[in-house]
Amino acid sequence: MLSFYPIFDWGDTLMRDDPHQPGPMYLWDHIELIEGVQDCLEILSKQFVLSVATNAGGSNEEAVRKAFKRIDIEKYFTHFFTSKEIGFEKPDTRFFYAIHQRLKVAPANCIMIGNLYEKDVVGAFNSGMKTIFFNENELQGDFVMANEICTQFKDVYNAIIRIST
Repeated sequence: MLSFYPIFDWGDTLMRDDPHQPGPMYLWDHIELIEGVQDCLEILSKQFVLSVATNAGGSNEEAVRKAFKRIDIEKYFTHFFTSKEIGFEKPDTRFFYAIHQRLKVAPANCIMIGNLYEKDVVGAFNSGMKTIFFNENELQGDFVMANEICTQFKDVYNAIIRIST
């Protein structure tokens, strides 16, 4: 049986992004998890090696970890990948290639979960990864590069299980 590696986008996939807040998220007065994230990560982290992959503006791994620590989700993640450290941004396939190379797994064993179809899903799909489009806003369209589409985070667990079996 193959091992799969779920890789999560950060802003508006795991934590609510607020474009009106200045600076790195870990310094914001208020940060918020997307509903259902905590429970899902608790279960997934017992079955999979979890990673986060983000463009996140000027945030490096340390800044992402600090934000995750504030809301007690850092413990679920083994790997943190940022465009600042990789040198490419989503949807550039080189961003996704760098991730699967660092994980030392084939891209087909990676499952990218993200809320931006063009950046998270298309780039990952074009690099050979499996994809889950977290479509919380229920956008309409023909999302053919998404292996699964979830409108609520609580559904992400079952989508990962379907892809990985």
